[in-house]
Amino acid sequence: MSTTKKIAGAALAAALGVTTLSACGGGDAKDTSAGASDAPKSKTVTLVSHDSFNVTDAVLKEFEQQSGYTVKVLKSGDAGAALNQEILTKGSPRGDVFFGVDNTLLSRALDNGVFTPYQAKGLDTVKPEFVLDKQHRVTPVDSGDICVNYDKAYFADKKIAPPQTLDDLVKPEYKNLLVTENAATSSPGLGFLLASVGKYGEEGWKDYWSKLKANGVEVVDGWEQAYNERFSGSAGGKKAKGDRPLVVSYASSPPVEVLYGEPQPAEAPTGVATGTCFRQVEFAGLLKGAKNEEGGKALIDFLVSKKFQEDMPLQMFVNPVVKDAKLPDLFTKHGVVVDKPENVAPEAIAKNREQWVKTWSSLVVK
Repeated sequence: MSTTKKIAGAALAAALGVTTLSACGGGDAKDTSAGASDAPKSKTVTLVSHDSFNVTDAVLKEFEQQSGYTVKVLKSGDAGAALNQEILTKGSPRGDVFFGVDNTLLSRALDNGVFTPYQAKGLDTVKPEFVLDKQHRVTPVDSGDICVNYDKAYFADKKIAPPQTLDDLVKPEYKNLLVTENAATSSPGLGFLLASVGKYGEEGWKDYWSKLKANGVEVVDGWEQAYNERFSGSAGGKKAKGDRPLVVSYASSPPVEVLYGEPQPAEAPTGVATGTCFRQVEFAGLLKGAKNEEGGKALIDFLVSKKFQEDMPLQMFVNPVVKDAKLPDLFTKHGVVVDKPENVAPEAIAKNREQWVKTWSSLVVK
């Protein structure tokens, strides 16, 4: 899971006075609702997740009251680290449901057999393009687009049109303007690499990155440094005197800039190059060997319910996957719709990810 979602989600929870779900890195998870300690163990359902999972207290309590289950959340670092722990404990899982495996890690999870198939109630409301596992070992929960963001003021001042596509980024007018994250250490960095693979194919993506390097792309370790230090368009970047007006971030980043602007601007100060995007889809699955399988199924049903799906955007800055879920005004007014993001099949990612990252590192970093 991305650093940006972790930071923005935590900040938003604080700003709205939301009670964040309890989390533990490796010990016993704590209950998240009053009186939960008195609930019978059979009525407790445990969600294992990355650190970014969040839901408003009222929405969670409504599910608990209607279902009779008490929800515990065990947060376990980023998505990769959390999945690794479930693979190591396969068959004797730490919880009942795992949330947060995305399409870059999906084949790894499925190949290791950590999930029990379950077709969620309400799956028929999920947009078909997000259902990547026809055996229903995982259920789509959210999507988000990794995209190049641009500093509107910079391009207006320079009277240069901001880039819109991957092809644009290698043009001379954008030389020394882009900062991206390391694909070996960062989720958005990997997503941007995969965007180039999806666009140019196995042969063409390496040539593209050679051109991008020649055009002065800067590579930093992670999103926090790229977005809040080097990018001139973000509030943090302005304070840090960042001088790169192009950054790899998310399509949801402009609404966040509006939300936390002081004073809040009428328009987002940043834009999105919609022809540079890679779409991430996150899934939940019923863990094989779950102690409360029925509770786990009910929890997965809840994650694709309209109530949770409409609560989710302002909690985790991601998009719903169900057809009838409405986005909040903040997203519809200041966000963008990415009609044609780049995609790479999960099987291809699983087969080639390590070699792609190794090759990318030798081309761009070393």
